[in-house]
Amino acid sequence: MLSTGALRAHLLAARLAGPVATPRETSLRSYRLFAAGDPRVMLGLSPERAWGEGDLLRLMADRCGVSCDPAHVTGPDVIDPERTVAALDAFAERLARVAERRAPVLLGTGHPHRLLDFYAGLADALSAAGCPVLTPAQGRCVDMTTGFGVRPYILDYVRGVALVREPGGRPTGGAIGAHTHSPLPVRLALQDAAERLGVLPELVIGDHGWVCGAGQLGIEAIGPADTDDPALFVGEAEGQVSVVVPLDDGVRASFYRPLTRYVLHRACLSP
Repeated sequence: MLSTGALRAHLLAARLAGPVATPRETSLRSYRLFAAGDPRVMLGLSPERAWGEGDLLRLMADRCGVSCDPAHVTGPDVIDPERTVAALDAFAERLARVAERRAPVLLGTGHPHRLLDFYAGLADALSAAGCPVLTPAQGRCVDMTTGFGVRPYILDYVRGVALVREPGGRPTGGAIGAHTHSPLPVRLALQDAAERLGVLPELVIGDHGWVCGAGQLGIEAIGPADTDDPALFVGEAEGQVSVVVPLDDGVRASFYRPLTRYVLHRACLSP
């Protein structure tokens, strides 16, 4: 189990926080697109008010620790590790609450190559604590917009974690899945959970469209987000998303394992 100090050191060494690989230019572009209402960065969120570029930059400075200087337009972006640690503690608190109630949960990721193991560890612990880990709409097709037009994907589950993969891919046990920002998979999963299973998750754990899509529908949602994902932080600021953990969501998969151990220990869910 990492101490808070050791966790902070790991975040910096792994570049999960501190100067991260996400370029400042990419973050600023996302803020411009969000301010313009571009669905590619809205992630299924419908904000309650208009957010200008300046509003978003100030929000991200407050929630992530990025520079609030609009003249700072190049170089790596920065995440404050103290904010990451505080958000992981809040994340763990939500896990503890749902585990105490043995409530149903749904986990899903648009970053399966990086974050699958992180979520799978949470799924295992929550299941062991008595929480039903839901897997609705498994095998169902969802049409999503890509850079090459609308393409069909299959909603699947690996170790209790939802992801999408291209049709005709390898079986679930060997497939990793596709990267996506779309809220359509979580909408399909929640619809099937309600209509076929007769139960909705009390908590959705994920990233990108999984968090924003669930939060927009009134389901409590938590998860990590990078500096170029303003939608999750807007959702948190407006009360549609419960907890967002600021961190780089594109580093080596093994670097997230200490985070899994940390939040499970804080939530009293360690094996």
